[in-house]
Amino acid sequence: MTQTEALDAFRRSGALLDGHFILRSGRHSRQYFQCALALQHARLAARLCAALAEKLAGAPVDAVISPALGGLFVGHELARALDVRHIFAEKEEGKLVLRRGFAVGKGERFLVAEDVVTQGGRVRETLDIVRARGGIVAAVAVLVDRSAEPPDFGAPFVSLVKMEVETFPADRLPPDLAAIPPQKPGSR
Repeated sequence: MTQTEALDAFRRSGALLDGHFILRSGRHSRQYFQCALALQHARLAARLCAALAEKLAGAPVDAVISPALGGLFVGHELARALDVRHIFAEKEEGKLVLRRGFAVGKGERFLVAEDVVTQGGRVRETLDIVRARGGIVAAVAVLVDRSAEPPDFGAPFVSLVKMEVETFPADRLPPDLAAIPPQKPGSR
C-alpha cells in the first residue's frame, strides 16, 4: 500500500479531518487524524497494519507493546501480522503503566506501536517502560507520522504515512485558523 492509497483510505473512512483542532500537546492544527474512524473497520485496520508490518520485514521482534488507547488496535494488528504477542500500557494517575499481568522479559525485543505521532510523548513513555524492565526496543512503528522533524526514539522508526502538518501555539494562531472554533477530536 502506497502513502497515497493509505491517505485515500483515511479520507474515505473520515479519519483525516480538516478544520481547527487542539492536539494533545496543546498546539493547534488545521488537520487531525482520528485514526479510530479508520480502525473501526476491521478489514481496513488489518490492511493498513499489514502494510506497515511489511516495512518491518526482518526486524527482530518478540512482542509488540502499544500505549492505550490509540495504539491498541495498531499494536494488536501488527502483532497479528508479525505473529507475536501484544501487550499495552495504560494510564494510571496520569502516567502510562503496565497492568493486567503484562510483563516485559529481560532481553525481550519489542516493537512499540502507535496510531499517530506528532511529538512522540506517549511513545517515549512506552519506550521507558520497556527499557526500565530490561527489554529492548527493536523498532517503533506508527500509522501516521505528523512530526515536524523525524523523532529520535533511539531505535528504527517507520510509518505508513508521513504528513507534515503545521501546528501553532495557542497564542500565535494565523487569522484564518483563529476564525474557526477549535475542536478537541480525541474527546469526540
